This record gives sequence, C-alpha cells and structure tokens, in this order.
Amino acid sequence: MPIRLKKLIGTILLVALVIIYALIASAIAVTRLAEYGPTVHLLFFLFSGLLWVLPAMGIIKWLILEPRPKA
Repeated sequence: MPIRLKKLIGTILLVALVIIYALIASAIAVTRLAEYGPTVHLLFFLFSGLLWVLPAMGIIKWLILEPRPKA
C-alpha cells in the first residue's frame, strides 16, 4: 500500500475514532452519571479521557510500520 494512502486512511480512522468515542463517552456520562457526585464524574472522565489512547496507539503503530519490500 502506498504510504500516502496509508497516512490518509490512518488520519481518517483517528478522526473518526475521536469523534465516535467522544459521542459515546458523553452519552454514557449524560445517561448514567446524572445522579452521582463529582468524585464519580471525575473518575469517569479521567478514565474515559485516557481510554481512547489505546485504540489510537494501534492505529499509529499500524501507520509507522515499514512497508514490506517487494520481492
């Protein structure tokens, strides 16, 4: 796969991941955390704010992998 195409796909995947993850985390916070106190909110947003990094690391790792040499 050409490197430019790979970077384009990776960029689109990262942007989509951030948007979808933010929407899901916000929906969970609004529906599930309304009756809880500020400590639970802090813990939820701390955890969910760091959790998106795991799939993003996978995408970035895929982006920096060297292409296989053509035989």
